[in-house]
Amino acid sequence: MTIEIRQLRYALMSADLRSFSGAASRLNVKQATLSRSVLQLEDRLGIKLFERTTRGAEPTETGKVFLETARRIITDLENLQTTARAVSYGEQGRFAVGYCSSLMAGHLKAAFSDYLTRFPDVQFDGVEGDPDKLCSDLRAGTIDVAIAPLGSEEQGIASRPVWSERLVAALYPEHPLLEASRIYWGDLRREIFVVPRKGIGQMIRNMITARLTGQGYRPNIITQETSLESVLSMVPVGRFITIATEASMGVAWPELQFRDIYDNGGTARIDFALYWREDNENPALQRFFTMINERYPA
Repeated sequence: MTIEIRQLRYALMSADLRSFSGAASRLNVKQATLSRSVLQLEDRLGIKLFERTTRGAEPTETGKVFLETARRIITDLENLQTTARAVSYGEQGRFAVGYCSSLMAGHLKAAFSDYLTRFPDVQFDGVEGDPDKLCSDLRAGTIDVAIAPLGSEEQGIASRPVWSERLVAALYPEHPLLEASRIYWGDLRREIFVVPRKGIGQMIRNMITARLTGQGYRPNIITQETSLESVLSMVPVGRFITIATEASMGVAWPELQFRDIYDNGGTARIDFALYWREDNENPALQRFFTMINERYPA
């Protein structure tokens, strides 16, 4: 007994729409062709899938059980097709990059865009996570390189500085600090901060704590299970502020005001580095290094 995938698709669409004519129209085939195909499927199975009435086609109890299995088969087939396309797309290999900062603009977006343009036949996978997760992914070999704040050291993991980004305070329009010519860390002592747990959020939290803790005072920091973009979108409500990198200023935020934060050495910054396993011989990784060396000479 041979069952065709086409027959399963016809039966599933008929069940979803409760109509052979509606299914035929949706699939752009003749109703007679679809109805005949479903009848042939019933004959081969030896069961009745639908009760046919003037109102349409209603799946039988037996038909519902079969159609549930058929739906899983079609889903698995579509997943296989997606995987096959991904494999054919990566004709010159796969390259996985972990990152934790914003892709709105700035160095990270530029580096990714450059690589995708220069090496279109490499399957490029981006994996977002906090620095600890990226380090774990490196050890497990699920990513080839991580772009994260400078400072992490681990046996077998090599690193190289790449770029630096300014830290900025994201303020709501009526915030009194907007009248100041410069904002220093100490000016933020009484603020309520909301930071995301994911991505670079934990490092921002640690930096706020380090800069503002002292003389019995600890900053008021709320960590949320959300993205930095979601946090920024709620700052205009006026209940809290947040800290971001200059990459977040690369898109328009009409109701937000960004201001540089200063410390004794000038504007506050975060330095980023590449991290990779020393035993990784992926040719796609070597191409990435070549590009990075051109853009950001050591």
